[in-house]
Amino acid sequence: MVLSHSDPSTGLPVGPRADRMAAPDYTSEQILAAVLASVDDDKAEDIVQIDLRGRSDVADYMVICSGRSSRQVAAISEKLAERLKDAFRIVVKMEGKETGDWVLIDSGDVIVHVFRPEVRDFYQLEKMWMPGSAHRGA
Repeated sequence: MVLSHSDPSTGLPVGPRADRMAAPDYTSEQILAAVLASVDDDKAEDIVQIDLRGRSDVADYMVICSGRSSRQVAAISEKLAERLKDAFRIVVKMEGKETGDWVLIDSGDVIVHVFRPEVRDFYQLEKMWMPGSAHRGA
C-alpha cells in the first residue's frame, strides 16, 4: 500500500482516502463551509475555493486566501485551526506559521493556503488548479 496522506487527528500516515475504515461524523462540504466562514470572519481577502474531487486523492477542496500582513496571515491560520478543532475535533497540520508569508493548513478533506499578497502573486498557486473549478468568494 502506498501512503499518501496523514490522519489529521493523529498525524500518522494513512493509505489513500478510499481505503479509510471509519467514516467521520462530518462531510468535506461541512468542513469547507466552516473554513470559508472562518477566513471570512477574520477578514481574509481574495478567497478562492477549488473543487479537487476527482482530481486529487489528497483532499476534496482547496481554499486559497490572503492576509494583509504576516501577523494577519498567522492569526487567520491560528483561528481556523482552533475553530476546526472545536467544531469537528480535527487537529490540523500546519506549516509556515512562524514566518507568516504562506501558511498551509491540512484538515484532511480541505487544504487551506493563507498567503501574504506578494507571496501569493509570486507563486500563483491557484493557476495550477483553477481551470473550470474555482469559485471566488465575496
